[in-house]
Amino acid sequence: MFPFAIFSKIKNSIKYRVVNQRPGLYLYMLFPVACSFLATFVIARLFNTTFPDFHISWSSNFHVHHFVYGFFVLAAAGYLALVHDGPRAKYLVSLLYGFGFGLVMDEYALWLKLTDTEIDRWSYDGLLVFVGVVLLIISAKPGVKLIKNLWPFD
Repeated sequence: MFPFAIFSKIKNSIKYRVVNQRPGLYLYMLFPVACSFLATFVIARLFNTTFPDFHISWSSNFHVHHFVYGFFVLAAAGYLALVHDGPRAKYLVSLLYGFGFGLVMDEYALWLKLTDTEIDRWSYDGLLVFVGVVLLIISAKPGVKLIKNLWPFD
C-alpha cells in the first residue's frame, strides 16, 4: 500500500503547485510520467516475451502492433491536457501520457527498421530503459524530498 501512498502525496504536491501557482510543477509531473512509462514498458516487454503470438486481430490480413494503440493514448492525453486544467487532471494526464509513451516506445525498433529482430530489440530496449531511468533520476530529487518529508515511519 505504501507505493500508492507516494503517488497520493505527489498528487497533493501537484495540486498545491497548481492552486498556489508555485514553481516546479512540471518537475513533479515528470515523476509519475517516468514511473508509468517504465511500468508500461517493462510489462509490455514481459508480455511480448511470454506471449509472442498474442495480438488483437482486426482482420486476417494484418496485425496491429501495440504502438498504434499508444499513439491513440498519446493523442487522448494531449487533448485532455488542453481541455482540463485542474490539478487532479494534470496528475491523471501525466500517468496516461506515461502509459501511452511506454506503449509507443516499446516498439521503437519497428519504427527504425520495420523488422522485429531479437538483436535490434534488445539494443533499443536497453537504450529506452536507460532513458527512462535517467528521467526517473532527474525527477527523483523532488520525489525523494517529498517522500522524506512525508515518510510514515519517523
